[in-house]
Amino acid sequence: MSYRLLFRRPLVAALGTLAFAACASVGGQQPAAPAAPSTAAARAANTADLPTVSDAAADSLLADVQALAPQIRVGLRYATSNNFTGAPITGYEGNHAYLRREAAVALARVSRRAQAEGLALYVFDAYRPVRATLAMVDWTERTGRQNLIRDGYIASRSRHNLGLAIDLTLVDAATGEPLDMGTPFDTFSPAAHTANASGVALENRHRLQRLMEAEGFVNYDQEWWHYTFDVPDPVRFDRVIR
Repeated sequence: MSYRLLFRRPLVAALGTLAFAACASVGGQQPAAPAAPSTAAARAANTADLPTVSDAAADSLLADVQALAPQIRVGLRYATSNNFTGAPITGYEGNHAYLRREAAVALARVSRRAQAEGLALYVFDAYRPVRATLAMVDWTERTGRQNLIRDGYIASRSRHNLGLAIDLTLVDAATGEPLDMGTPFDTFSPAAHTANASGVALENRHRLQRLMEAEGFVNYDQEWWHYTFDVPDPVRFDRVIR
């Protein structure tokens, strides 16, 4: 299938991820109060039976976050072999992070807040095609890792599919060095729960949380890197990322 029209930069700039309930790697500021588990868990749970819209609708609703905030760094793990499956995931054919336009605009504001503190956002995953989620679920079945679904790390639908979830961290804006968050991205372990850290790692998790929540994002408490955003009438997308 050809999806060349979707992610042409001029179009996306003008308009402005199923497997993981939030995301996933098999193992490996001022403090703000963590989000209440009930709220965070609700936002990370399986989405309702929302429609999967056309490619044309995706063109009109998704925006490239770097078109709005070029200082944001992007390294999509699922477009590479550096992820829990050990291979690129279906639907990821380019290193571009997309979100619903409203969420992308809010993320640009977060980026400006981070810049003021000498920091930059680094995105691991953002919008995720439905086909990628299905490929992740298939991986759990083929490898006997269904426990990851039961434990809330993987879901058959995800807010990533809506363009309303993002996985990210903070890096030093001058050097690009990642801040210590205590665990790597996509750690299937309680150690990755936002509150399950101490010292500098906990401070850095809270710093990220403070910056994101100031612009309307909500953390999923089982994954320090995962945040969601709400818009009216969300829909699902299956556009290939190019």
